[in-house]
Amino acid sequence: MQIFECPACHAAVYFHNMSCACGHQLAYSAPLGMMVSLQTACTNRDMLGCNWERAGDGPGCLSCAMTRTVPDTSVPGNTEKWARTEAAKRWVLVGLMDLGWLTPADTGPRPVFDLKSEQTAFGRARVTMGHDAGAITLNIAEADVAEAERRRADLDEPYRSLAGHLRHELSHYLHWRLSEEESAFLPAFRGLFGDEREDYSAALQRHYADPQPAGNAFLTSYASAHPHEDWAETVAGFLHLRDICDSFEATGLGLAPGRIADSEAETCASAALITRAVDIGLALNHVNRGMGLADVYPFVLSPLVRDKMIFADRWILR
Repeated sequence: MQIFECPACHAAVYFHNMSCACGHQLAYSAPLGMMVSLQTACTNRDMLGCNWERAGDGPGCLSCAMTRTVPDTSVPGNTEKWARTEAAKRWVLVGLMDLGWLTPADTGPRPVFDLKSEQTAFGRARVTMGHDAGAITLNIAEADVAEAERRRADLDEPYRSLAGHLRHELSHYLHWRLSEEESAFLPAFRGLFGDEREDYSAALQRHYADPQPAGNAFLTSYASAHPHEDWAETVAGFLHLRDICDSFEATGLGLAPGRIADSEAETCASAALITRAVDIGLALNHVNRGMGLADVYPFVLSPLVRDKMIFADRWILR
């Protein structure tokens, strides 16, 4: 994510800012990819802190308009969790827009989001996160930091976050779009990831009954469950690396001269970018360990996983 500029005083402002320190009211323009002076606010600006400008004639912004189902806001805490989920969604969607998806030039179907809560006015509900033909279901319980950490530990996952969930499910959406729109995609995909027509439910049952280690073939244990999950975990991991690299460079920070020059990292979206982002991730991991915090990027990329990421990048970069 880049760092933006106040249109009034030209001071640095950040993606979540609703106003500048100078007092100027801001809005993010998704079509322009920049902060602009507030003119037409998203209907969720006051309730959810959405700082995007209104899209077209509708009341919401481009991101909020994709939300089809909202959680029960009569339950205390649900509005705050919904707001944090929407904030993560806006960040991740901009990453896809930077790749050419969900822009005015992209005429394909947009994803829709069902943001559900386990806590409702009628009692506890079961929420299963997933993707189905462009519809993405997310559990806003994951917006609670303590709850997300408990689930991460219970599932023995090295990384769990709202951004991670969103990138994973949106990777399924990208696979669905590519399968529908690009005749050459599935044959190429099967040659590297396997046959996605394998029984999905049976594959997941086997995984949960006997989880396999990631080994050298997969980014995570869950990726080994089925080709669909291998793709989603791999693409999400690559999107994490893109954001690490972009955000790091936007701050003006730099690493000592290494394998990849800064200028090359900005233009290369495959092997060189992966290497650059991993170098940055290792440096940030070292800083976090000094503060007793979790690693920023706790994954080891085997040559095969890197090949899968490079393959994915060739298809998702539009």
